[in-house]
Amino acid sequence: MTDLRPAALLVDWGGVLTTDLASVMSAWTRDEDFEASHFADVMRIWFGSDAAAEARLNPVHSLERGEIEVPDFEDRLATELTRLTGREVASTGLLQRLFDHFRHAPDMAALVRRARAAGIRTALLSNSWGNDYPLDLFEGMFDELVISGEVGMRKPDAEIFYYTAKLVGVPPRQCVFVDDLAHNVAAAKRLGFLAIHHTRYSTTADELSVLFGIDLRQ
Repeated sequence: MTDLRPAALLVDWGGVLTTDLASVMSAWTRDEDFEASHFADVMRIWFGSDAAAEARLNPVHSLERGEIEVPDFEDRLATELTRLTGREVASTGLLQRLFDHFRHAPDMAALVRRARAAGIRTALLSNSWGNDYPLDLFEGMFDELVISGEVGMRKPDAEIFYYTAKLVGVPPRQCVFVDDLAHNVAAAKRLGFLAIHHTRYSTTADELSVLFGIDLRQ
């Protein structure tokens, strides 16, 4: 009988290998002197209700696929935030100031390293916002790096999931995907991947240990 136990681990970066996005956004918006609700309002406007138009015109999607440059995105975002807040939001370096609030999550990084040492294929699967990734920290952690802006695809689109599975040489049904965003997890499940919604290290470590049949916890 063929062993269908998972053989690959695909993990997101922001919110999984870093501190949670809620705390990052809270710190960023506080330092920028506008409300988190203002940023949420911009995202609501850009994502809208018309899925077809949203896919074509949403600057977030364009940034994640590497179709627009960071300064262009920062100008658009700062313009919208300035309009909503009634005060000037500086565009230059706006995203870098956001990234400065991300902190490395050593517990999850160590888990990925343990998985790879156990013979499990590993890959980073991340939607980028033009940011620089800590490649020095990834040394020896991943077999493959899939960054949306570099491959011209983004989560939750099917293409990037299948592309990553092909890179690691493991069929979707034997790939475990970990992400902190529920809609990405749901998309992966619909495509036949095993998927975990990451909320805290202990829960994710327990679930991965059960799925892979080895203790990946500390």
